[in-house]
This record gives sequence, structure tokens and C-alpha cells, in this order.
Amino acid sequence: MAAVPSAPQSVTAVQTFVNGILPSSDLLLRACRGYRVIGGPMLWFTRDLAVLHERRLIGRGGSEPTHDPATLIEIDRRRNELVMAIDDWISRAIPQHRLGATLHTETVGSVIDRIAEASVRAHHALMTLDANDEILHIAWHHLAELADAYDDLIADVLAGRRRLPSWL
Repeated sequence: MAAVPSAPQSVTAVQTFVNGILPSSDLLLRACRGYRVIGGPMLWFTRDLAVLHERRLIGRGGSEPTHDPATLIEIDRRRNELVMAIDDWISRAIPQHRLGATLHTETVGSVIDRIAEASVRAHHALMTLDANDEILHIAWHHLAELADAYDDLIADVLAGRRRLPSWL
């Protein structure tokens, strides 16, 4: 079950978070690693984004990372489709509070895409670098900051303090 953020929220917002409509960063990160998590389409989209980043950055299933321009274009096209699918799903599932809510600079889909990429990079660094390597620590710190920012964003959206751009 997702952890409920400590920020004050309405009962509906807390129920929405707990019921899995918007998964916590912990669930997103588990989905990035391929764990079977229950939580609906957001987690499926997140896993697909992580797989695409794996193909692009480090290879997948023992293969080398792709350098073929046509393949890279196709990976980016698919990533854009997934980001738009997340944003479309969010726009239909989560009510937006327009009055008095501060506009966020990017969509939830683009935030999740960045989390998926950072997760792939951090896990690859863990498997390939020495434990004392500064790059390893930077990668994990970056992932933790993105995860915290996502949880803060979701809490603010559900509480009506922040609204999302509509770039659909």
C-alpha cells in the first residue's frame, strides 16, 4: 500500500492516494525495476518507460545499447506516446483545481519519464561501479530527489494547491 504523505489533505485526496489512483514514488520505482505491483495503468506505463530507457541507455537482456538512429527515434516516439497516455489518464482521473492553485512546470507523465530514466541509470551504476564511486552516489541522490519531488507534486495536486499543465 502506498504511504500517505504527511501534508494536510482533504479526505477525498487521501483516499485517492491510498486507493492507488496516483501511486507513490515507491510503487513507481518498484515498477521501474519490473516488480509486479498492483496499481493500474500508471504503473504499467512506468514500467514500459523504464524498459525503453534500458534499451536506449544500457541495452536490454544482455544486448548493447542501441546507437541506430532509426531505433532511437522509435524509442523516443514510444516514450512520448507513453508520457501522453499518462497525462491523458491523469486529466480524466484526477480533478484539477484551477482557482488559486499554482501551475506546475511539467506534466506528471514527463516527471515519471525522468524517474524511469534516473532509476535505470542508478541501478546500472549500482551494478557496474565501485561502491565508493561518486557517480554512483550522485545517481542515487538524483533518483531520491526526483522521487521526493513526485510525491510532493502528487500531494499538492490532490490537495488542490498545484495544478498541472494541459498539453494534450
